[in-house]
Amino acid sequence: MWTIYEHKRALKSLRSAPLEVQKRYEKWKDIVFLSGPQGLRKIKGLHDESLSGKWSDYRSSRLNVQYRVIYKVDAGTVLVKIENVTPHDYRRK
Repeated sequence: MWTIYEHKRALKSLRSAPLEVQKRYEKWKDIVFLSGPQGLRKIKGLHDESLSGKWSDYRSSRLNVQYRVIYKVDAGTVLVKIENVTPHDYRRK
């Protein structure tokens, strides 16, 4: 089982997201909790990928065409840190 830490910025942006995105996010969290990031890579619709540039230590998963969840994996402590849920805006804030 994986531990999921959600940054308050992610929770705030999720509140303004459409209901469909919120439901997909909850399913995404269930997958991560049970099988970790490896489970995300097996589901092709999520398009789980590593990021580059300023976000080089982070990964991104697609919740729908527009929204992404940006997260970081700390395998040493079995922890997934969710940085942001964003409408495809990768600028670091």
